[in-house]
Amino acid sequence: MLSGFRKFLLRGNLVDLAVAVVIGAAFTGVVNALVSDLFTPLLGAIGGTPDFSKLVFHINGSTFSYGKFLNALISFIVIAAVIYFFVVVPVGRLLDRFKPAPDEPTPVRDCSECLSSIPQAAHRCAYCGQPQEPLPAPA
Repeated sequence: MLSGFRKFLLRGNLVDLAVAVVIGAAFTGVVNALVSDLFTPLLGAIGGTPDFSKLVFHINGSTFSYGKFLNALISFIVIAAVIYFFVVVPVGRLLDRFKPAPDEPTPVRDCSECLSSIPQAAHRCAYCGQPQEPLPAPA
C-alpha cells in the first residue's frame, strides 16, 4: 500500500506540478509587489490616488474595500499579460518552428477482389491474400 503511494508521489508529473505551484506562488508575490509599488503609484499620480488599497465605501455599517479589488485586478491583468507574452507566444513560435513536416500519405488502390485499400506497390492484398496485377509504369 505504501509503495503505491510512494510511486504516486514520485511520478514526474506530480513533481513538475509541485515545482510549478511553488514558482507560481513566488511569481505572484513579485507581481503583487510590482503592482503595489510601481503601477498603483503611477496610476495614482495620473488619477490623484496613490494607494488603491485604502479606497473603501460604507453602507449601513458595512465596509467595502474596493481598492483591494482594484489592486488584485491590476495584478491579474499583469500576470496574464506576462504569461501570454513571455510564455504562450514564445512557446507557440517554438512549436511552429520545430514542428515536423507531416508524412506524405502512401498512395493506395483498391483490391480487385475485396475492395480493401492497399498500397499501390503491393503485389498481394494484405486482407484477402489475392495477387494483384501490377500497375502500369508512369510515363
